[in-house]
Amino acid sequence: MGHLSGFVNIMGEPNVGKSTLLNALIGEKLSIITNKPQTTRHRIMAILNTDDYQVVFSDTPGIIDTPHYKMQQAMNTFAYSALEDADVLMFIVDVNKEPIIPEEVIKKLKGITCPKLLILNKIDLSSQKELEALSSWWTTELPDFEQVAISALEKIGVQELLKKIISYLPEGPPYYPKDQFTDRSERFFISEIVREKILQQFFQEIPYSCEVIVNSFKEDETRKDKLVRIAADIIVNRKTQKSIIIGKGGSSIKKLGTAARIDIEVFLERKVYLELHVKVKEKWRDDDRYLKSYGYLQ
Repeated sequence: MGHLSGFVNIMGEPNVGKSTLLNALIGEKLSIITNKPQTTRHRIMAILNTDDYQVVFSDTPGIIDTPHYKMQQAMNTFAYSALEDADVLMFIVDVNKEPIIPEEVIKKLKGITCPKLLILNKIDLSSQKELEALSSWWTTELPDFEQVAISALEKIGVQELLKKIISYLPEGPPYYPKDQFTDRSERFFISEIVREKILQQFFQEIPYSCEVIVNSFKEDETRKDKLVRIAADIIVNRKTQKSIIIGKGGSSIKKLGTAARIDIEVFLERKVYLELHVKVKEKWRDDDRYLKSYGYLQ
């Protein structure tokens, strides 16, 4: 058998473990993970390479049943794009949640002709009886999907899933250089790390009103440790949100910056000086100019 290569797209509702699964499959943390829905906003490719194959995984935002902003509409566009170019499609569900999948999504899934895997995730939190009942329900709903039960967080069944994915890949040359592991820039992942810390530190509407833009990324060659100086803006909807993120005497943004800097240093394997600023862009989530600038619209 010759070299195998293909696009493997991950799709599902918000907060079912898509990003956790992607990270487990490639053995690296590329997609940010929190316990809050809508953590992933963009389509992120992660490339797994060996001498024998190249798997181009694609993590997508969770499908939002009723989008409230143009940003969420754009996120749904990213999610549905997973149906268009997959050599293998993985639709992931949380076995501990009652399946409430929009009929439009079910209809689209039934129309897919490539190999299709239904990933029953978080089995470590479910009983065998519950798992069997859910499996039976999905067998009726999506009979053409091959079911695979896993726990992405605990890495149960993940290697077996990877072997199954590889078995479905078509023969072909690699799509990307073998030393490339993503289609995104360092700046993108830095902004995602900062946004992950916002999701973890703040509650209610604050995290969903924020966008992070890296404005400056400079390596200080005059230092032995080649310090990286990074400046980023945190975009919010309202002045009240700005004051919450900054906190009394700057305490909140200092805590945020410290947590983000630590993870950025791990990601870059370099010392980092991180400077954060908060800017107000009212109704940016419904403004085409900002959405285009931030990568949500073409």
